[in-house]
This record gives sequence, C-alpha cells and structure tokens, in this order.
Amino acid sequence: MASEAFENIVADFEFLEDWEDRYRYVIEQGKAMEPLDDALKVPATKVDGCASQVWLQPSIENGVFRFDGESDAMIVRGLIAVLRALYNGLPVSEVPKVDAAAEMARLGLHDHLSAQRSNGLRAMIARIRHVAAEAA
Repeated sequence: MASEAFENIVADFEFLEDWEDRYRYVIEQGKAMEPLDDALKVPATKVDGCASQVWLQPSIENGVFRFDGESDAMIVRGLIAVLRALYNGLPVSEVPKVDAAAEMARLGLHDHLSAQRSNGLRAMIARIRHVAAEAA
C-alpha cells in the first residue's frame, strides 16, 4: 500500500547499511522540503506530544490527501518528509487504512529513535489519521 516515494526511501535504506548514513539521509529529506510558511505555525497546526516544535498543515483537494510540515529539529523535519512520502497523494479515504507503524518498521526506525522521538512520530501519525478520518 506504500507509495512509490516511500518505496524509494525503503530501497535507499536497504542500500545504506550504517545508521549514521541513514540518519543523514532522513535529515537530507527534511532539508529538501519547502519550509512551512510562518503564518501556518499556529496552535491549530501544532502537534502535541512531540519533544520538539512540530506543525502539520494538511490539505485535501479532489479527495486527495496532502500535508506540509515543519519542525525546529532536523531529524524530526526528516521524519515529516518520510511521512509525506508515505501519505501524500493518497485518496483521503485510504489514509486511515495505512499501517504506518508497519511501514515505518520496514525502515527500522523504531529501534533507532529515542522514546521521545518515537512518541512524537506516533503523535504526528495520529494527527494525520485524525484529519483524514474527519475529512473522509
């Protein structure tokens, strides 16, 4: 069920054997994202449960789900980029059906993120699922 963009990340992770290289890769994915407009960094877009500052701005056009995001932490910004690869472009009705934990486990991230980062990742996924479920 994963998008081609997410499958590309999985393939790149398989190629990168060292976790430092994988962390750098995730950070580079985040750096490649367009920054979120400061006007969108408001309480309504802020994700609670993250150790760092995180904002997610979803949009749904013609039944297709997309979101942009921002964080003040480089690794979290990279995790947002990975989640965008997983979810962006899906029909909004399919978003809640994605087993994000299983998809992210394919990257082995749960073994290499701190408890706080893992909690933040779960909070971002919960926000994405909630917004999509409300819209569907």
